[in-house]
Parts: sequence; C-alpha cells; structure tokens
Amino acid sequence: MPDVLIADDHPLFRDALERAVVSALPAAAVHCADSVDKLMAMIEQYPEADLLLLDLHMPGARGYSALAHIRGQYPGLPTIVVSGHEEAQVARRALAHGASAYIPKSTPGDEIVQAIHAVLDGNTWLPHQLVGGEIALKRDEADVAARVASLTPQQFRVLTMIAEGQLNKQIAWDLGVSEATVKAHMTAIMRKLGVNNRTQVALAASQLAVDPGAMQSFPDDDSE
Repeated sequence: MPDVLIADDHPLFRDALERAVVSALPAAAVHCADSVDKLMAMIEQYPEADLLLLDLHMPGARGYSALAHIRGQYPGLPTIVVSGHEEAQVARRALAHGASAYIPKSTPGDEIVQAIHAVLDGNTWLPHQLVGGEIALKRDEADVAARVASLTPQQFRVLTMIAEGQLNKQIAWDLGVSEATVKAHMTAIMRKLGVNNRTQVALAASQLAVDPGAMQSFPDDDSE
C-alpha cells in the first residue's frame, strides 16, 4: 500500500488533492499536514513514503525554502509542488529546486491524476501552458538552497522564524526552548549559510522567496 503525503493549509484544496490521489492510487494511504512542522513529523513517521504533494505557501514555508530543505534531507521522496501561482517562471524554479512536478491550484482533477502517475513513473510534469523555457537557478539561489538543505530540522524552523521577523525570545517561546538554545542554533545557521549576522541570515532566506525583491524589514535582536 503506497503512502502519499499531502502538505497544504487550505482544507478545501487539501481535500481536492486527497481525492485526486485516491483516484490515481485507489489503494493509497493518504496522510495530511497543514504546516511544515507537522509535515516534518509526518515524514519521520513515514520515512518510506512514495510521494509528497507540497504547498508552496503554508505555515513554516517561505517560498522555496521548505522544498529545498526537504529535497536535501529526503532526496528519495518524489515531490510535487502545488501553488496558486500560475507563472511559468515560478513553476520552472520549483523544478530547478528538485520538484518532480508543478501543479497550479486551478488545475483540473484529471490533470492532477496525470501528474501523479507521471511522477511515480519517474518523469517530470508541468501543465501544457507552462511547458518550455530554461529550468535553471541563479548561482546565488542555488548556493543558498544547498546551504538550507544542510540545516537540521530544528535549525530550519529557526531560520523560517527569523525570516518572518521573529526575535530570539519569540522563537524560544514558540519552540519551548531557552534563548541560549536559540542563540546556539543561530550560530550554527550563520556558519552553514556563510553569513555573519541576523540581517544576512534573513537576506539569504529571501533568495528562496517567490519574489526575492519583496523582502520585509527585520528587527535587530539586541539579545544576540
């Protein structure tokens, strides 16, 4: 019985994806998560899962960051990205980051079934209107993706919270750890990303946003 993972925080679309999976694979066991934290726990529970359908935007995911991290940690897990973005460039970047398919949320159910079959057969898939064009990442983005892939799951959680503008005390509260632990994670993150301060961490993370130029302002954390 194949195990299929779905990570999407929109209940209606998550249900639509589940119906498509069952249509494509009637014997599949479908497991769902509505955040990256729950997804990571689910992957640990089902390490031999056959397929992941991953929403590009949900709690704990900043652009392509979750995709880059999961592809680095679990390279054997075929991943289909689903998103509300209809732009070809967004789809091509997803494939360049290691996704096997890209499904806009406007895609009919029968085409989602086609995509699932294509990926399980070892192929890549894009809707016909998005096919064509070069699939490659800029050097800086590829470098950041490789560095993000090297983070531990807890370091990745901290990175995401930093990218959202949270301070150390907020991160410590949310994770249930001490500020000293957060600072230790910060030190490891900066080393792995090859940067020297919190602002540079946020700038590096912004390279993986769908719109890298739309980075918000990040507060300094005097407790560092």
